[in-house]
Amino acid sequence: MANLMAWDGLDRAVDAAIAEDVGDGDISTAWTVRPNVRARALLIARAPGVIAGLAVAERVFQRVDSRIRVTPRTVDGARVDGEDAVAEVAGPARGILTAERTALNFLQRMSGIATITSAYVAAVEGTGARILDTRKTAPGLRILDKLAVVAGGGTNHRIGLHDMVLLKDNHIEAADGIGPAVAAVKSAMARDRRRVTIEVEVKTLRELDDAFVAGVDRVMLDNMDLQTTRLAVERARSFGPEGLLLEASGNVTLETVRAVAETGVDLISVGALTHSPPAMDLSLMFQ
Repeated sequence: MANLMAWDGLDRAVDAAIAEDVGDGDISTAWTVRPNVRARALLIARAPGVIAGLAVAERVFQRVDSRIRVTPRTVDGARVDGEDAVAEVAGPARGILTAERTALNFLQRMSGIATITSAYVAAVEGTGARILDTRKTAPGLRILDKLAVVAGGGTNHRIGLHDMVLLKDNHIEAADGIGPAVAAVKSAMARDRRRVTIEVEVKTLRELDDAFVAGVDRVMLDNMDLQTTRLAVERARSFGPEGLLLEASGNVTLETVRAVAETGVDLISVGALTHSPPAMDLSLMFQ
């Protein structure tokens, strides 16, 4: 993953969120708080969890008013308890109040993703399986969602359609099979002098064999039951000393992820990390 502060989309995402909330002015604040009032506030966790997004929250405050200073009291990836202060915010009260909700929205979503990711990672501890995210992210916020997954101990799958080949059932159908689809990809890579990871989605053990013969790097086992997944792992290991990286995918929950990991797969992708994370409860309180 690229460094967050080097991502040229950060300010666009922050500015769009501020514009959505503030519109042509924060009338609640402008009509009640004098311009010269300064304040100090704490960002407080109201429930246990893993923090992510402190730098994004800081950017929100400073885009609203560059005089606001945010001093973190923890770091992304750290676990906090309820009522822990995660950052101090100081500066013009008007700016703090105007930025409050937008900053919290980013911080709550990212911390929620990090927290649920950490739960999945803990559930598979000792199995050797890694927890992956997916492209099921909030539109325009993918980099932030994926950084939050990393803060929670997870691993990023591909960032988008541009950095890895993943041939799913519709690609395979349109290309007349796994073999022709992979051959077309390899031909294009040779022509463009570019090498990226090739992964193929399979639903059966026969398709797993086809993927191995085609020479792919990874195979996604799509919605396979546990027994079939175990057989797939055994078969993949028999292909050679290197074998294939196997990724389990489809309807994985916190209750089932351990059993999936114990089949011996290398990777488990979980869409729920980013498509429906529960927001972490945080608030901002003036001191």
